[in-house]
Amino acid sequence: MMKRIRLVSCHRMPERSFFYRGKQFPVCSRCTGIHVGYLVLPFFVFNTIYISPLWTLLLIIPAYLDGFIQAYTKWESNNPLRFITGIIAGVGSMSLVSLIGDGIGEMILNYIK
Repeated sequence: MMKRIRLVSCHRMPERSFFYRGKQFPVCSRCTGIHVGYLVLPFFVFNTIYISPLWTLLLIIPAYLDGFIQAYTKWESNNPLRFITGIIAGVGSMSLVSLIGDGIGEMILNYIK
């Protein structure tokens, strides 16, 4: 029997995942939201959207809070909340990637001068 290679660090628990036509999504609802949030990267790259570094970090916090509270207490989140916090974290992550890329680009340009 051939084993599958797992390249995603998602738990993929069925009760925390979305289903479409009876088939489970390849990642949980939070990771699905994060991946959907990643779709905004071109808007950051082409300077259509700018989010300050403080707001960028604040956008990432709700997904971590939801995950940690759920992991260490008896409170159980739901898939819509996981998905929404995932989207917010995905947008924040892409803003952070963009800010870091801009910073590295500035450092390179200053070094060349």
